[in-house]
Amino acid sequence: MNASLNRLRLQLLWDRLLAVVEEQAQTLIRTAFSTTVREAGDLSAGVFDTEGRMLAQAVTGTPGHVNAMAASVHFFLQKFPLATLNPGDVLVTNDPWEGTGHLNDFTVVTPVFKGDTAVAMFASTSHIADVGGLGFGPDGRQVFEEGINLPIGYLFKGGAPNQVMLDILKANVRDPRAAEGDLYSLAACNKAGGDSLITAMDEFGLSTLDAVGSMIIENSNSAMLAEIGKLPQGTWHNTMRVDGYDEPVDLTCRVTIGPDGIDVDWSGTSTVSGHGINVPLTYAQAYTSFGVRCVVGNDIPNNAGSLGVVRVTAPEGCILNAPRPAAVSARHAIGQMLPDVVLGALESPLQGQVPTEGAACLFGPVFMGGRGLVPESNSDPWVMNAFYTGGTGARPEKDGLSCTAFPSGVRSTPVEITENSAPIVIWQKEYRPNSAGDGQYRGGFGQIMEFGHANNESFIVSKMFDRIQHPPRGRHGGEDGASARVYIKDGEELPGMGRAVISAGQHMVLETAGGGGRGNPDLRQPSSRDDDAQSGLISDS
Repeated sequence: MNASLNRLRLQLLWDRLLAVVEEQAQTLIRTAFSTTVREAGDLSAGVFDTEGRMLAQAVTGTPGHVNAMAASVHFFLQKFPLATLNPGDVLVTNDPWEGTGHLNDFTVVTPVFKGDTAVAMFASTSHIADVGGLGFGPDGRQVFEEGINLPIGYLFKGGAPNQVMLDILKANVRDPRAAEGDLYSLAACNKAGGDSLITAMDEFGLSTLDAVGSMIIENSNSAMLAEIGKLPQGTWHNTMRVDGYDEPVDLTCRVTIGPDGIDVDWSGTSTVSGHGINVPLTYAQAYTSFGVRCVVGNDIPNNAGSLGVVRVTAPEGCILNAPRPAAVSARHAIGQMLPDVVLGALESPLQGQVPTEGAACLFGPVFMGGRGLVPESNSDPWVMNAFYTGGTGARPEKDGLSCTAFPSGVRSTPVEITENSAPIVIWQKEYRPNSAGDGQYRGGFGQIMEFGHANNESFIVSKMFDRIQHPPRGRHGGEDGASARVYIKDGEELPGMGRAVISAGQHMVLETAGGGGRGNPDLRQPSSRDDDAQSGLISDS
């Protein structure tokens, strides 16, 4: 190992790597076509060593993407060993079991060369709005129905695009311009990262990242084990019941803290669903490990070293380890619940320093319409995927956050973007009063949104909403958050999952769930309650 790689120099290199991957992510945002990436930040970006170990990730992005992508790069190397790749080669897949969990996520991996030698790889993932099939939603019964599935292969070979693959993709999706554009944006962000890395290596006089990478991973691993060593050893359990598609899903975890790491076992969890809410194991591992990392060593870099001491298992055939060809399009509806389950199990060993349950899963409607989808329409076909959020649970000594995406971290889609991208009018978007679970520390508030067609045509909505039958639970005497609702204005209630037609002139209303409260409500500071009342967030009615 190079003796000049002292601690100061290593810190400078580490800071530079973080800047490089953040530039990679921002390039993806600036060049993306899909609003889910450009406006909501539904992406991941990171740099990997030549063995496929993640060294650094961008701050921008989601844990489901980045932690699953960390495992995905190994699948790329199994099919295309680094020695077989050349400058200008770029690989791609959207395979749910070798990527990040469902067909809408495309992962692109680009080897970086210094001269003729491969020195690193950059990987990035983004959510493409449409991949054909039934569209993004929970209604599929097998993955074959959910859209086009591209196995790991070349996006570019020697700098030339794989035009046959691109033509097949464009022929199978509703928005071919966005699909092709998003793939080019993924390749562009990896190239930006690679160019910046080579510049940094030249400045530091490095011909390889091997020594730097090993030191980063070893330091992160040791630091994480030191943090785990401060915790009591033992095993703790927690369960959570959520709505599922048409019957409840039970999520059961066992968390064991030992001297060599933390093991999370999902034995006892519900079996595979007959609908598209199943979760490939890599996605379950991603959000499970994120739940641990939120409260254990959360200031330690997230890379192969720190992730390696959090081991996650789930029996094959359960909903968190769904084998092919299970339908997985809405895998986030279950997967994003996992951190709250893990945090509940860690409540005791961490002496209460964990948040209460929140809405957790994104409320992500997909709107569609136009000729060929709605019989009476003569307008051009269109599709729009938006993200909305509920409240988080109360924190140990603070209120929960309102309308905040935890654990995904994406941003809610702005009204202006939705209305500019599709013939949808959002007639109402505001905080949902009285939705936060009361307590010494209340949960965060949800929101109310009302959607209609700009030209009063019928339109289709694919719904992936949970927490309607099973709201976020309060803790230590705190009250539950309000359940989510979806319904026709002045009309019937709608189920949380599945496709529905909103008839001409009707408006769909979505009310997202509030977070659970913490502690006896009688102990809440009167001034805090007064502030909420003056803001119109709580009332006596």
